[in-house]
Amino acid sequence: MFNAKMMRLGEERSAIRELFEYGNRRKREIGEENVFDFSIGNPSVPAPACVGEEIGRLLAEVPPETLHGYTSAAGLYEARRAVADYLREKFGAPMSPDLIYMTCGAAASLAVVLGAALQRGDEVIVIAPFFPEYRVFIEAAGGVCVPVPAGERFHLDLGAIGRAVTERTRAIIVNSPNNPTGAVYGREEIAALSRLLEEKSRGKDPILLIADEPYRELVYGREVPFIPNFYGDTVVCYSFSKSLSLAGERIGYIAVSPRCSGAEDLFSAVCGAGRGFGFVCAPALFQRVVMRCLGQSSDVEEYRKNRDLLFGALTEYGYACSEPEGAFYLFVKSPEPDAKAFSERAKKYELLLVPSDSFGTEGYVRVSYCVPKKTIERSLPAFGRLMEEYRR
Repeated sequence: MFNAKMMRLGEERSAIRELFEYGNRRKREIGEENVFDFSIGNPSVPAPACVGEEIGRLLAEVPPETLHGYTSAAGLYEARRAVADYLREKFGAPMSPDLIYMTCGAAASLAVVLGAALQRGDEVIVIAPFFPEYRVFIEAAGGVCVPVPAGERFHLDLGAIGRAVTERTRAIIVNSPNNPTGAVYGREEIAALSRLLEEKSRGKDPILLIADEPYRELVYGREVPFIPNFYGDTVVCYSFSKSLSLAGERIGYIAVSPRCSGAEDLFSAVCGAGRGFGFVCAPALFQRVVMRCLGQSSDVEEYRKNRDLLFGALTEYGYACSEPEGAFYLFVKSPEPDAKAFSERAKKYELLLVPSDSFGTEGYVRVSYCVPKKTIERSLPAFGRLMEEYRR
């Protein structure tokens, strides 16, 4: 009677959201201060001052029928031009406002780009561990998700990627800084990947590189290469959710590189997919806000302090984890092979840790440290008791 695939997605909620809802229930039952919720990537650091200032200015100066009215389906041209100008000035990339599409965050960006690019049965390579919704977006667009394990320290394994490419490969999703590992792919790594994709695309339609970049500004002394400068057939999917701490406002953009083969046709397909999915006219107020806050970010130093505190304590307790280079997640090796069992045992100590199975990798948990520092401080004894239980 109803769409079976969509019923399954509705009934099988993401592990992250399921744990988040469990945490909300526990907070109501025993008090928020007694639950150590590391489940979801919800920024705790306040938005930079420019956000509040621009909201106040817009509310005072722009007529409501303009401020809150519909924009063009692809977004305000002024916002699209501001994004293109910023990318051009920041990265020296020849981006065009005519190839920018304002969206409801990176999730909408990815869904729209995949809907625009894929034919039924096309394969999309993702680097495991990967954000679980990639599989949902790919399959909803009629594609096939092809996980490829990451290499050392969760960086790219070019040999494995090369072996995974087939005649059906249409795209690869690259997420750097990475969720859930915090890895940041360097210039040499991106350049080598670009050469590999160019070689694999020779004599046929190019493999599209989809750069998922909601964490671009959240790095700890690392450079995040702008991928369109390395590989022509790149589409950037960006969100202001993390950089400006605006996760609930759902605002971002798609940037099609002018160097893409058939860039104008691809952008037309993006507009068509946006129309087909209903992702048109992104939130009008926040289109205007972000165009004035480009290049700004929340205080990354606060996330660095959280990272250092949590990483230092957990490694001292005996947990194995890779130090994040960006984003705000710690990927921790489970003390037992079954990460789900470890996550369930952690609940006894009110620690909410996301098992890695839905990320396409077994044996780890993701710890989101975008929480108030006091939450981490109060949680450390619980982490210690949990490890002590395994040692016994």
